[in-house]
Amino acid sequence: MKVTFLGTGTSQGIPIIGSDHPVCLSDNPKDKRLRVSVLLEWDDLTILIDCGPDFRQQLLRTTCTQIDAVLFTHEHSDHTAGLDDLRPFYFRQGNIQTFAHQRVIEALNTRFGYIFETKNKYPGALTLDVHPISNRPFLIQNKKITPIEVFHHKLPVFGFRIENFAYITDAKTVPDQEIEKLNGLDVLVINALRKESHISHFNLEEALAFVERVGPKKAYLTHISHHMGFHEEVQANLPKHVFLAYDELELTIEP
Repeated sequence: MKVTFLGTGTSQGIPIIGSDHPVCLSDNPKDKRLRVSVLLEWDDLTILIDCGPDFRQQLLRTTCTQIDAVLFTHEHSDHTAGLDDLRPFYFRQGNIQTFAHQRVIEALNTRFGYIFETKNKYPGALTLDVHPISNRPFLIQNKKITPIEVFHHKLPVFGFRIENFAYITDAKTVPDQEIEKLNGLDVLVINALRKESHISHFNLEEALAFVERVGPKKAYLTHISHHMGFHEEVQANLPKHVFLAYDELELTIEP
């Protein structure tokens, strides 16, 4: 499995528009973060997790020409606002297979009504094949996808385990029964917003404690704000098996 971090930033990205914060003014490419998303690729399958407002810019930086399925973690704009930019893939390959909680599907229908329209639909609009999912494993082609239900303050959000890789974003609390689904991971991706506490996201201390509890071989932190600090300075103080993810980082994970 090839994993490409399309974006590793929080909802405003880094730099924030108009900000004079030192991290926002950094020249280091690793301090420039688009909104959070990840691309998973095998020889015969490509899965996108979340499709945020930077999706077009992110995909132009890759060689990806086909997306077989899109998984949505939740309905917030930084994870869904790029939905319409799936159109080039739709024009080439037909309806886009989309997997999300029913609540998320309803939110997308409200926001993108013209995509979900069935009568008098605009001919240039994207069409999705929508698959409601619950907190139970399901298949995309031959790949088993195991949802991991976490809580973003009080909002349920799905992370996903695929093979020995798990991707969790926007978590503040994770029930014990969901943590049990994460045994034996090679790679865990988990959100870490900043060093200070936050009402709906793990801070750095909480994320590191979660990594310690789950015990993956390696962990990568994502959904990072400018308040975390400079990439190189933060990385220098992390445990040896924990890394700050950055935009365009690629990993290869053996099955």
